[in-house]
Amino acid sequence: MITIHHGDNLAILGRFADASYDFIYIDPPFNTGRSQSRSRVRARRDVSGTRTGFGGHRYAVESVASAAYADQFDDYLAFLGPRLVEAKRVLAPTGGLMVHLDSREVHYVKVFLDQLFGRDHFMNEIVWAYDYGARTTKRWSAKHDTILWYVRDLKRYTFRANESDRLPYMAPGLVTPEKRKRGKLPTDTWWHTIVSPTGREKTGYPTQKPLGILERIVKVHTKPSDRLLDFFAGSGSFGDAADRHGRDVTLVDSSAAAIRVMKKRFAGRGVELAPGRRSVGKP
Repeated sequence: MITIHHGDNLAILGRFADASYDFIYIDPPFNTGRSQSRSRVRARRDVSGTRTGFGGHRYAVESVASAAYADQFDDYLAFLGPRLVEAKRVLAPTGGLMVHLDSREVHYVKVFLDQLFGRDHFMNEIVWAYDYGARTTKRWSAKHDTILWYVRDLKRYTFRANESDRLPYMAPGLVTPEKRKRGKLPTDTWWHTIVSPTGREKTGYPTQKPLGILERIVKVHTKPSDRLLDFFAGSGSFGDAADRHGRDVTLVDSSAAAIRVMKKRFAGRGVELAPGRRSVGKP
């Protein structure tokens, strides 16, 4: 079941019971200082079109939709910090928290989380590396995000490594045929493409994260009986990954655009809005 709350996540978190979620993943705004936006376009074959595609065919392109949100906070930790405190409160004693950030704020957030959970409760800094989009000649182009993973109890937490997808060896000639066939476990550096701008997965919502990354998190860091939470839900990608693997998940977002995207994305599934609102799927 997917449950969606529309509203300010700090206020909504305050209504959740202590220790009520087994795993929390959040992808908060990165504090880039600029508006984040995505436009969706539709292309049709047209010999007089302005865009050239595969095989030299010409296409005419028209804009069909766009979405945007402001991504700027004068004091980022004053915004995110109280929400992380609430995240720890609602996290089960055996639970884990993942916070998805980029290089602008990750160092400050890690220090805050070290103080909140205890520095020894920091498990991994996962680097998600990708290779797509604009580049610069003035510095090394930024092509990675960082996911911080903390647990409440160092002896009781979920990490089901055998449930992970496997990767091909980069030097297959140096391992046995059995190992080549099985593949290797990922490390703390995850190479994975972004959501394809023209793929079926794309919702048109800004900063949408790929299902491949989130499904790995769900499979390894949670169990089928767990309750999951994402209170910066955006397009609902984490909820989608959770639902695909049979987990109950709660999603929270203050953006009406995000709610519209999730309503369309989850139509026909077991989805409901929080009490007092109408269902967005088939309960």
